[in-house]
Amino acid sequence: MTEPVFLALPSLTPSLALEVLPRGLTIHRLYVQADGRTHDLVIGPEDPKDHLNQKYTNTIVGRYANRIPTDSQPYIISRNKITSAFTPQPNESPSVSLHGGKSGFDSRDFEPLLDLGAVRLFTNKEKASIAEKYDNGAAMIFRRVSEDGEEGFPGKLLLEVLVALVEPHGPQIEKLELSLGSIVIVYRAKLLDENKVTPINLTQHWGFNLDASLKDEVPDSLSVKEHKLSIKADHTISLTETGLSTGALSPVKGTHHAHGEKETGKIGEKWPEGGYDHFYLFSRPSPPSTQPTRIPASQLTPDTSFVEELFTKEPESVDPVVELASDRSGIRLSFDTNQSGVQFYTNNLTNPSKGARKKIHGGSGISGKGDSYDVGTAAFLEFHEPLAAWLHPETQGPDKNDTLLASGEVYNNFVRVDVWYTSPPV
Repeated sequence: MTEPVFLALPSLTPSLALEVLPRGLTIHRLYVQADGRTHDLVIGPEDPKDHLNQKYTNTIVGRYANRIPTDSQPYIISRNKITSAFTPQPNESPSVSLHGGKSGFDSRDFEPLLDLGAVRLFTNKEKASIAEKYDNGAAMIFRRVSEDGEEGFPGKLLLEVLVALVEPHGPQIEKLELSLGSIVIVYRAKLLDENKVTPINLTQHWGFNLDASLKDEVPDSLSVKEHKLSIKADHTISLTETGLSTGALSPVKGTHHAHGEKETGKIGEKWPEGGYDHFYLFSRPSPPSTQPTRIPASQLTPDTSFVEELFTKEPESVDPVVELASDRSGIRLSFDTNQSGVQFYTNNLTNPSKGARKKIHGGSGISGKGDSYDVGTAAFLEFHEPLAAWLHPETQGPDKNDTLLASGEVYNNFVRVDVWYTSPPV
């Protein structure tokens, strides 16, 4: 595991900072400074090395996020008159490939690109916008190459991921909220082979807890059941007993998935047995037209920029698809993306007797001590396209993204998180 990369907004006491581990492109820490208090908003182990034993904790997942059936392989996939064979590798069970297979992107090393001149999938205009953040220690681009046939996926894939912090804007007066800044992650990928097509569906598998750092002041601060959640979705994807897509959509109205209908708006209201682990398809007409998910490589000219908008857009003007907030800490996260939906997961498969919990969250920091995170201690919000979307056209979003990428195209996926703070009532 190479050295962590520390990113922070330029300030003696930065309102927002990240510690990123190149292995698995892991968001090890997400620091927020507010009212003289330090919060770490993501769960996880104290020691970076313990991520090796706590899979999918704030890592990237890919080449394909979520679950794919393996009992009908090989799949013959086609796009732009190109055809390839795809053989997903089972890992969760004999019939399910989860998060890219036995050795997905979460267990692979990414290279921090210290020299922007080495970057290949971001344009000259985009690199000019990124350069200032590089100079201030507020951005880094990470790269890896996924070889042809890795975990059964066709094509040699070049992947570059921008992780950047955006300086805060002024307070939102109507709500007496203070902007603490924004996190921007942009995933770009391109096949290096000719005449290949591959499934690709990337996301950050990060688990948020906005209260965990209040361990000395708030009872049951590890639970996210007091958090308020809103998701702009009318449907979830119907699942089989093994968590695979059935190819059908289920209305959220009148169910525990209709978070906006809850009287308190809290995650814990109408808590389902076993917690949450479902994909919500956003109800908006389509993803932002200014942020396409697949771009013909010929159109990615030196003067093209999709990044500039993500750096300069005022948080007040963003219509978020997901919001997560806590009255107890006063922190609110507002999410925007060009993906069609979000997987909401509440850490249901954890084993608190294994793993480790951060000291700032009241843990010993020692792996296997028995004081790790339990069920319901995190809200994982994983923004990506529907499960096995090329198999199930009925579940695709309005832009009909089948999650296939052909030679001559560039994959473009972004998530932006705006961080807000309001002083909690005394």
